[in-house]
Amino acid sequence: MPEPQPQRRRSRTAVRLGHERADYLARRLGTALRDRRLAAGLTQREVAERTSLSQQEVIHLELGRGRGTAMLAWAEVGAAIGLQLAGFFEQAPGADLPRDIQHLRGQNLIIATAQPGGWAGTPESAVEGDGPRPRSIDVLLTREARHEAAVVEVWDLLLDGGAAMRGLEAKVRATRERLGPGWRVEGLLVVRGTARNRALVRELAPLFAARYPARSGEWLRALADPRGPMPNAGGFAWTDVPGTRTIEARW
Repeated sequence: MPEPQPQRRRSRTAVRLGHERADYLARRLGTALRDRRLAAGLTQREVAERTSLSQQEVIHLELGRGRGTAMLAWAEVGAAIGLQLAGFFEQAPGADLPRDIQHLRGQNLIIATAQPGGWAGTPESAVEGDGPRPRSIDVLLTREARHEAAVVEVWDLLLDGGAAMRGLEAKVRATRERLGPGWRVEGLLVVRGTARNRALVRELAPLFAARYPARSGEWLRALADPRGPMPNAGGFAWTDVPGTRTIEARW
């Protein structure tokens, strides 16, 4: 007997919603995997070597395309990066939607702040090569008129100051190689000014000051003013907690 039309529509709606929710969960898990892997200082290849998955499958998961992946595979990658499966689903940095949105807000803030200064902003700019840091720059700012490029990394949750520094430096080097000697390239680390992040930076203040010697105010002026030259060294700045404005850092 044919299925009643209203019930058939409800079935199709349920299937569609199921697919949408599975896609959403896969993106959350992919973000969690990427964030935790970076915090652990592991490459995608190293995660694959600790599991039965290939490197391409790990990449596939991090890109949010793992909705059909078996629970066993997620349990394996969770163990490889040091998380129990429940923690992988619920506690890993970046696994919840608010953190994802907050990171996008930070990227948006940098691009909007730099537009008056004549900078073109490219979010998630690809970086060649494989390594312990991700293959994209949070925001690459370029100012053609001055042949200047700023590699900007936006951190919402600063788990490891050393990891943040190493990742930014690797991306600065890769960008210098790609753009060539005619360009000046420096890095800017922008961190959300939560109490936890500020406490960590305060604890490691001499280290951060040595690694980012350029004055924070000069960096922020260079972003906002087309006449302001980019500093000749790496910089550090805060955002407010909502991610609506940049704040000068003082050591």
